[in-house]
Amino acid sequence: MIPEPVLRPAASRGPGLELCHRSRLFLNDGDLVLQTRRRTFHFPVGDGGIARAVFIDAAGADKERMGPAIRGSWGELQLQDHGGALVGWFDMEDWLPESPALPKRSVQGEQLLSRTGVAALLKAAGIPLHVVRDRNDPLVSKKTRRGGGRSLGPGSAIPLWYWGTRAAAGLVWFALFTVIVLFDAAAPWVILPLSAAAFVAPVTRLALRGWTRLRLRRYSPSVRERIGPAPVSGLGATVRFCRDTELRVQDHDLVLRDISGQEFWLPLTGPHAVTSLVLVRDKGGTALGAELRGADEQLRAVLPWRLWFAGKNGEDGWSRLCSATGMRHTERRLSGRVGWPKGPTLGAQLLPESRRDARSLSRFPRTIAGVSSTAVMAFGSFFSVTQGLRVEDTHPTAGMAALLMGALGGFLQAAPYLIHQLRSRLRLDRPAAEQTSVESVA
Repeated sequence: MIPEPVLRPAASRGPGLELCHRSRLFLNDGDLVLQTRRRTFHFPVGDGGIARAVFIDAAGADKERMGPAIRGSWGELQLQDHGGALVGWFDMEDWLPESPALPKRSVQGEQLLSRTGVAALLKAAGIPLHVVRDRNDPLVSKKTRRGGGRSLGPGSAIPLWYWGTRAAAGLVWFALFTVIVLFDAAAPWVILPLSAAAFVAPVTRLALRGWTRLRLRRYSPSVRERIGPAPVSGLGATVRFCRDTELRVQDHDLVLRDISGQEFWLPLTGPHAVTSLVLVRDKGGTALGAELRGADEQLRAVLPWRLWFAGKNGEDGWSRLCSATGMRHTERRLSGRVGWPKGPTLGAQLLPESRRDARSLSRFPRTIAGVSSTAVMAFGSFFSVTQGLRVEDTHPTAGMAALLMGALGGFLQAAPYLIHQLRSRLRLDRPAAEQTSVESVA
């Protein structure tokens, strides 16, 4: 058992869901310990190790790429030695479970330190904390290639073997593609390796799907209670929503799973735990939803009543949630026309606005390359087919092999998408069974 306080990673899905299960940052025997998917790193605290922490409470610049830019950090924590040299660092949102569901920098300063558990972890380790609001502050250590410290993030959502295989195959394909274009080469020794390199991409993506499913099946947490949504009719709840969305009460965590398979792990123990469950009613007394609050009454998540507890068996779900979490539960009533919830909050928008959005959210996650990776794979398969046709008369065996690899590669790329679309349209995105409305709670 990992001792609290423990930092839990930002929500993820697909291959990255394993990070939610395994990656943690905590204190053990006087060392700061980073546990990732594959390895565990120990960083001594005190003499010869971490002597101070610097929290850069400033937004990082967005990172440019093909397609939408990658959001910059919410802030950064640096761990330095006595001389100010960088021992390790991480972006704060990497260790805030609900950060993917919130706008950038919607939580900052003391609240961000408290929510992530960083403040409690540094206090337990006896590491002095300095807060700066300028990345050019003298206390900020510059990252360099040598002596730049180690990233203390949860790890990459996509495993390294996938990136390595795709990169190697991509380099081979591009080199041979250049030879064909520049020298008009049509020899089997060029076309066959090019087709094989293009074929690697869809095969590797399918292997990643299988690897993800196998790894996640091996993980079997101890679950006290599972609470599914009980929506009233008229909200647009689908079979997929009622099947995939859930609350899991585990021994040390409260886990909210959304329609995409993304899981938000909120602690139930430790100084930054979720500690109270607040039932919110409007001015007339009708239940609006429940609030999950943590240290200093910070709002961590909301559970809209009409979505979770107002339908069939909803009252039973509410009772089981209160009992299983052991959190204190209170009530509060809104005055006037105050909206609820106020501001962006985890859990407020769990139901997709359309079935098209639901299909997009529930697809197997793309890599950081996004649509460009899919386009390159499709072009690679198409180019293999054209080159196979080109040499089929002069080199029939090589031509047929290139044709088969190109056609099969295109099929392997398209099949998961088509299956997902068909299952979604024919079954999963159909309206869920009608729920009996139960608008009040005892």
